[in-house]
Parts: sequence; C-alpha cells; structure tokens
Amino acid sequence: MMDLTAREWVTHSITHPFEGFEDMRWKKAGSIKIASVIVILWFIASIFYNRLYGFQFYTQPDKMFNVIPYIVQTIILFLTWVVGNWSICTLLDGEGTVRNIYIYSAYALIPYVASIYIDVFLSHFLIRDEMVFIQAVRIIGLLWTVVLVFSAIKSVHQYSVLKTILAIVLTIAAMLIMLFLLVLLLSLFQQVYVFIYSIYTELAYRLKV
Repeated sequence: MMDLTAREWVTHSITHPFEGFEDMRWKKAGSIKIASVIVILWFIASIFYNRLYGFQFYTQPDKMFNVIPYIVQTIILFLTWVVGNWSICTLLDGEGTVRNIYIYSAYALIPYVASIYIDVFLSHFLIRDEMVFIQAVRIIGLLWTVVLVFSAIKSVHQYSVLKTILAIVLTIAAMLIMLFLLVLLLSLFQQVYVFIYSIYTELAYRLKV
C-alpha cells in the first residue's frame, strides 16, 4: 500500500471515495490539523456566502454582522456530528475513534466547502441567465460530499452498507436531540442572566437612593 504525505492523503481520500478512506484506516493516516483547517475554511466560506455573494443573485440585508450564527451553522454543527456519530456507533459496535471520525468527516467536507468558494467567485462574473452553472457546482459539491461521508463512516466503523445508512440516520437523530438540549440550556442561562442582572440593577438603584 502506498506511503503518502499528509496532504497527499487528503487528495487521495477525496478522489478515491470508495477506497480512499479504507487506505487511510489501514495506514492510520490523517491529520487533525488539516481536518481543523478544513472546518475553519467551512466557517469562513459560510461568511463569504452570506456577506460577499454577488448582489445580482443574492441581496444580503444591511444589518449588523454577528459571527455567532456562522459558528453554530458550521463548527458547532460539525462537532455535534462527530459526538453524535461516536455515541451512536459505540452502541452499534463501531470501530471508529473520535479522532478518526473527526478527521474523516472533515476530509469528506472538502468538495462541499470548495463548491461554496467557487460559487461565491462565479457570482461576481456570471449573470442571472447563467445561474445554472452556479447551481451545478453546488449540487456536484454536495453530492460528492454525501458520497464521501457515507464512505468515511463505512470505513471508519467497518460497517456494511445497510448498517452505515442506519448509523447515519441515527446520528442525525442524535444531533437533533443534542441541539434541542443545547437550545434549552442556552435559554436557561439567558433567563438566569436576566434574573441576576435585574437584581443587580435593583440593588444599584436602591444604594444610589
């Protein structure tokens, strides 16, 4: 089996969707640093898509920039996927570790992330009648990533096709549950903050009087 550098393994995994991740598993390849860079590039790409997209295709309302939604839609969502998949596949006798799930899933995002950057770039040069090219790039990138994610989960856990589908469906369900609990937790913290702040305001007012 080939000996590749960390960057070459990235190329190998996305250009060989059906055996690339299997090769990575047997060679114990993959870089957390590169995987983290990919996730950060996804975060940046989401900002570019919403703030720098060509005005003839998408008009962004002029409002104050808030980075939190972008973090939630990318980094938090990805980490939820990793934790959810590890939790579910532990119950399903999966062989993947958190480290491998993190790396393989991040590598699988490359086509989708690249398609976002390409779309943003094309949106400044194409006209509305040529929007089909932008849509084609996005669809190809998304479908390519879906295939890679399926292959990554199948390889990292050594599942059959049907068990891989089941694991992905259950992972999505676990993500929804975790995100729901996270929203409840944030809402609770907000209520506690408002309560404490109201007490502080009242005490400050009383002391001044």
